[in-house]
Amino acid sequence: MRILLVEDDRRIAKEIGEILNEAGFTVEHVADGNEAWFLGDTEDYAGVVLDLGLPGLDGLTILKRWRANGRSFPILVLTARGAWMERVEGIEAGADDYLAKPFQMEELLARLRAIIRRAAGHATATIRLGDLVLDPKHKQITLNGRALHLPPQEYRLLSYFMLHQDRVVTASELIEHLYGPDADCDENTIAVMIGRLRRKIGPDHIRTRRGFGYIAEPAASVTGH
Repeated sequence: MRILLVEDDRRIAKEIGEILNEAGFTVEHVADGNEAWFLGDTEDYAGVVLDLGLPGLDGLTILKRWRANGRSFPILVLTARGAWMERVEGIEAGADDYLAKPFQMEELLARLRAIIRRAAGHATATIRLGDLVLDPKHKQITLNGRALHLPPQEYRLLSYFMLHQDRVVTASELIEHLYGPDADCDENTIAVMIGRLRRKIGPDHIRTRRGFGYIAEPAASVTGH
C-alpha cells in the first residue's frame, strides 16, 4: 500500500520510512508543503502521515485544502508535544488521528494501520475474506487457520485486495501501490503474481473483470472468475 510521508525533519522521516517499509508499505517522502499539497491533490494514497510544521505551506492548510477538494484518504497528523490547539484544529479540519512528538515508531505504525482499516470499513484488528484472515500487525495471512508463507510482494498484493474487497481494482492501481508511480513493470507482472496467488489460496477469491481489473470477494459468493 502506498503511503505519503510529509515530514521535513530528515532524521524522523528516515526512521518513519524504514519502519513503514519493513511493515510492507510503499513510502513516498516529501519535505516541502507545496509539493505535499500537489501530490495529495493529484495522487491516490492508502494513507498520509502529515507533519504540521512544514516549509512552504503548513500542514494544517494542506489538510484543509485536501478535504475541501474531496480528498478522503486517512491522515495521521504529527504535532509538537503540548500543542493541543494544533491537535484540535487538525481533527476539526479532517485528520483521522494525531500523534504528538516525540513518539514511539511502533505506535505510529499501529495508529496508521488502524485509520487505514477504518477507512476501508474494517473496525477490527484482523480482516477476513471468506476463509482468509489478515493480521496486519504480525504481517500474517491464514487460510482455514493455516499460515500462508508468501513472498513480500505477494503478501502486499493479497493484503491490498483484502483491504479493498468488493470493489474493482485496476492493474495500474496495483502497480502503483506495490511498486510506486515510476515502477518499471506492466500489467503482465500483476497477472503473473495473481496467478501464483490463486494457486496458493484457490481460484475463487480473486476474480478477473475483463477490461476493468480484478475484484476480491469471499469464495462462497463467487460463481466464476
